[in-house]
Amino acid sequence: LTLVNRTNPVPPDWTVELKELSNGQKVDARIYADLQAMFDACRADGLKPMVMTSYRTYEDQQDMLVLKYRRYKNGGLSHVEAQKKALTVASYPGYSEHQLGLAVDVDSSDTETCSNESVWNWMKRHCQDYGFIWRYPGVKTEITGISNEDWHFRYVGREAAKYIMENQLCLEEY
Repeated sequence: LTLVNRTNPVPPDWTVELKELSNGQKVDARIYADLQAMFDACRADGLKPMVMTSYRTYEDQQDMLVLKYRRYKNGGLSHVEAQKKALTVASYPGYSEHQLGLAVDVDSSDTETCSNESVWNWMKRHCQDYGFIWRYPGVKTEITGISNEDWHFRYVGREAAKYIMENQLCLEEY
């Protein structure tokens, strides 16, 4: 339940034991079994989920933020506008829950078989059964500081996930 966001950095004493997924992505070993069970259930319903992004190092997060900034700057935004916009879709290094190993960005591994949206919708309906929450709903942007991310799910444990999702909360509110 460690809260990491724009005002709460990754705790300096945070350690993570990583488990590698079949596609090379890595997650905190403590969430591996629940993540696999959730994906197995999703696959049983005919969908093709895959983890696109998971654990990131400080350097990985820095690179992502710079990439987003450059994209907006090269698109014609001023330095300040590009920086502000980049921070609505990426966090400063040290302030991203991807650095905890507890967050996953999910897509479809085969969009000809099923769309990303069908995977995301399934995940939103069932994630709490496996200890995950939909982390960044658009209606919570003012609270989370991050715009809608249909693909981003965070492990918080089954009890907390059930309460958060049933009460339509974000982690900050919980």
